[in-house]
Amino acid sequence: FLAVIVFTWFARRLRRQNLAFVFTAFFLAGYVVYTYLVETPQGLAVWTFYLFGDLFATLMVATFFAFLNDSVTPEAAKRLFGLVVLGGVTGGVFGSTTMRVLIKQVSVVDWLWIAFGLGLVILVLAFAAGRLIPAVAPPAGAARAATGEAAAGNPGPRAAGNVAVEGARLVFRSRYLLSILAIVGIYEIVSTIIDFQFTSTIAHYLDGPAIGEQFSTVFAITNTVAMIVQLFLTSLVMTRWGVGVALCILPFAILSGSAAMLALPILWVGSLLNTTDNGFAYSINQSAKEALYVPTSRDEKYKGKAFIDMFGQRFAKAVAVVLSLGITALFQDFSTIRWLSAVTIPLVLLWFLAVRYAGRHFEELSPAAPPPVRDT
Repeated sequence: FLAVIVFTWFARRLRRQNLAFVFTAFFLAGYVVYTYLVETPQGLAVWTFYLFGDLFATLMVATFFAFLNDSVTPEAAKRLFGLVVLGGVTGGVFGSTTMRVLIKQVSVVDWLWIAFGLGLVILVLAFAAGRLIPAVAPPAGAARAATGEAAAGNPGPRAAGNVAVEGARLVFRSRYLLSILAIVGIYEIVSTIIDFQFTSTIAHYLDGPAIGEQFSTVFAITNTVAMIVQLFLTSLVMTRWGVGVALCILPFAILSGSAAMLALPILWVGSLLNTTDNGFAYSINQSAKEALYVPTSRDEKYKGKAFIDMFGQRFAKAVAVVLSLGITALFQDFSTIRWLSAVTIPLVLLWFLAVRYAGRHFEELSPAAPPPVRDT
């Protein structure tokens, strides 16, 4: 919630690359501070460092996509977001693999200085992108159509007001943004449930070193699926069938996996629940979900999105944590784990309804692409 307030305050005053400058500078200072704190880590340093890392992911991803959504048209988003998110997927694989290989050779302090150097690279790239890529104005009437403010004479939400609730006000007065919030929130809850089924299945069927081997195998399969989906499927689906269809793939995959788990709760069915989730969540679903913000107003891109991605998502995670605690208390016997799919399936059906609404309104808010020029 504090991150939402800070992001909203800066979004009122700064545009695009300037947000990247501010937040990157904050994290650069944080890296320097933690080079001293992690040498003799105490409890407070450990906990704040964990929160610092989570805050990095929260603010920098929001800042990046706010810039991107402010720089492309809806049609360009369909073509480009698959490639852009492929960069993120590839970077994640490269970063985690590099750290795994060098974890014993490189100290924590050295990793922080590496992060500091990468932060400087981000500053240079943000500066260059801000100079080279012009901002794209939202389609005429898009913001008012999204927020239901089509009545004549209604100027829309004002920039002034309480920064603590400005993003929330934008979201709750817009059925379109509420549908995005529903997509994000339902996913977090469903993902927590199927992750519990996934880990419970492996713990039930395996023990000792076999558990680690199964996890490694499943994660390798999941990463491979994510790369293949992002490389060959995402842009194809988004350009040919639209953002709405692309958003349906993840809930369809989870629905299929949950139905299989309900019918046949064996080791590999439970294991591949991880693949039905993460193999599509951080590839095609991420690309399509971010594209939903492209035809909205600048305030909705920055402030409304910040509320959804920072507060809404984290609130859903908190609900999911409470739910998972209840799950562990009620479902202690593996024979009952399969019935958790009876919880996820209705949630996925609600998810489909939100996706249908969001996908349809994305197309309504997006200007029609010009017809192709044909040679005569």
